[in-house]
Amino acid sequence: MAGTGQIKIPHYSNFRSVARALTVVENSLAGAANLLQALPFNNSTPVIGITGPPGAGKSTLVNNLITELITGGKHIAVLAIDPTSPFNFGSLLGDRIRMVPHFNNQQVYIRSLATRGSLGGLSAKTIEMADVLRAAQFDYVLIETVGVGQSEVEIAGLADITMVVLVPEAGDEIQNIKSGLMEIADAFIVNKADRAGANEFAGKLKKLLTDQHDNIPVFKTVASQNEGVGEIATFIHYQTPKNNERKVFLTAEKAYHIIKEHRMADIDKKKLRQQIAEALKNDTQFNLYSFAAQY
Repeated sequence: MAGTGQIKIPHYSNFRSVARALTVVENSLAGAANLLQALPFNNSTPVIGITGPPGAGKSTLVNNLITELITGGKHIAVLAIDPTSPFNFGSLLGDRIRMVPHFNNQQVYIRSLATRGSLGGLSAKTIEMADVLRAAQFDYVLIETVGVGQSEVEIAGLADITMVVLVPEAGDEIQNIKSGLMEIADAFIVNKADRAGANEFAGKLKKLLTDQHDNIPVFKTVASQNEGVGEIATFIHYQTPKNNERKVFLTAEKAYHIIKEHRMADIDKKKLRQQIAEALKNDTQFNLYSFAAQY
């Protein structure tokens, strides 16, 4: 393993080293910068982004997808992202609870991660942590995040394969799906397909995709019964690498988030809130833009 001072690039065979490296990167501890700058980027480990609205069954789907992907001795890493409360900065980090069957599986590493207030549903550290897992030579890196509008597009800036999970109840909103989402999604998954209206919803979605873009598949699954998940695993296995234009877009999006994170590193959100509270209390003519200009 390549050395980076006290922190070495981890390998999937040593979960403790993987956990330590991720903690160092997530919390920007000593050695984080050196570790990241030493990461190799010539491996072909695909990062798979799975996003969708709360309650779409993403965690159950990921749980069963892991079972399909680990066949043949494959090793899987999962980053499960939970939204952080904008009020108390807390996060449930409960996705690992829903993936109990894989807790003791030496082929599967699962890590929960809070968004830490990121409006798009992705922590600024997600990109760095995903690259650490890729460098650890896992065969697949899965990232599950709650779709809250912009985050579906943000996940495409991170993932090599982007999959959007929907439910039949979203049928009335199908025309409101953003064109940007159509462009970045590599596949749509209609989960809970045993519910009424699932076939009609999938049909409308396929028609919409055919009218706007070619070759974006629509899968129907009942994740709770492990129905249709095997087809998704096959799709992931045979998915071709992105073309150069898409690769440039993906890399530029990742660079943008990393640069933004570095430039905002000295901004403490809790301290900012305290300063705002003090300013609002003492200044009846408080102007947000004049306040922000101080930074």
